[in-house]
Amino acid sequence: MGMIGWLIVSCEVGFWVIVLAGLLTRYVWKKKKAGAILLAMTPVIDLILLSATIVDIRQGATASFVHGLAAVYIGCTVAFGHGMIKWADERFAYRYANGPKPVEKAKTGHAHATLQRQGWYRHLMAWAIGSILLAGMIFLIGDADKSQALRSWIVRWGVVLGVDFLISFSYTLWPKSEKMENKQQA
Repeated sequence: MGMIGWLIVSCEVGFWVIVLAGLLTRYVWKKKKAGAILLAMTPVIDLILLSATIVDIRQGATASFVHGLAAVYIGCTVAFGHGMIKWADERFAYRYANGPKPVEKAKTGHAHATLQRQGWYRHLMAWAIGSILLAGMIFLIGDADKSQALRSWIVRWGVVLGVDFLISFSYTLWPKSEKMENKQQA
């Protein structure tokens, strides 16, 4: 898998360790400021991964699937990370600090369609950030043959983004009804 592959795995584990440490510090040990500082450190993980990927490429590595995956990972954590932390924070606040019960996300109707569109907009943001990082790595490499794997990521991810668009926006045209939800649960 290579150094960058293992670093991606380590960054994902590190992200959740820092989030868990921040939430435990905030709600279980009642150190709100220290918990907030820990949670604010999550972007440092992305900077470590980005730096290591750039160093690897600058040292002459031929870009691989894993280098592209690093850019995708960073784009996704920037676009979706805050929402994941907020989701976990609401549950910790409810469980350990007598916070309000987390509100269930809408599963039907126009509210569900809105959530689906918002999810797609976040996906678009992740794709844009990841693609900018991929383009930057392609520029750093300066060799079309050595950067082919990175160009393929932009195209493949663009196809996935297009499919996600069709699915996400289909709920706007054909909202999921409560009858359908009840049938699926039966």
